[in-house]
Amino acid sequence: MRVLIVEDDRKIREFLEQSLREAGFAADGVSDAASALASAVEGPYDVMVVDLGLPDMDGLDLIDGLRRRGVYTPVLILSARRSVDDRVRGLERGGDDYLPKPFAVAELLARLRALIRRSAARGAEALATAIRVADLEIDLLCHEARRRGELLPLSPREFQLLEYLARNPGRVLTRTMILDHVWQMRFDPSTNVVDVHIHRLRAKVDRGTWPPLIHTVRAVGYVLRADGETDVG
Repeated sequence: MRVLIVEDDRKIREFLEQSLREAGFAADGVSDAASALASAVEGPYDVMVVDLGLPDMDGLDLIDGLRRRGVYTPVLILSARRSVDDRVRGLERGGDDYLPKPFAVAELLARLRALIRRSAARGAEALATAIRVADLEIDLLCHEARRRGELLPLSPREFQLLEYLARNPGRVLTRTMILDHVWQMRFDPSTNVVDVHIHRLRAKVDRGTWPPLIHTVRAVGYVLRADGETDVG
């Protein structure tokens, strides 16, 4: 398993490299964002450890740059920024996990292994050609969605939105997450683009007497759930 460590503090970087190698990882270390971008694009790495306080770029901007270049390697943010707001910001900007400094090596290793397992599971899921949730079936090759065998007349954006919801059944997706994934936009509190498209999608997916699949979680976001419960809010 290959790990790229992005840490400008030489002692911490070398300590991480040694600890990971002793645990059986193949670890490479770099000290700045420019080197990290070049290494990650050339890769491939199974997981990355990224410090936020880099000399040439904030670590969150580095993660943005990776995602824009199509690099979706799982990222564990390792930072001295410990507040809840910092953690939320890190996760919403593309980080997959967040571990404040100081940290225990055992926890770091456990988190890295969990990220790699989840990434492998997502990779296997991506090889599938269809997604099924209850009586909803999404054909990823033909870009068609059917419910109870009936073709749903979805626009390309609606299909993309439904696919994202269906890949995360039972998981509440915030408007920020949806904007970032479906529109590649940062959250703008003045926009209602997500709510408008969810409304249109609902009219097609949950129409008539069919049990609803798309549910609202008040003040948070939306979830595709196959239990037939009514909306929360």
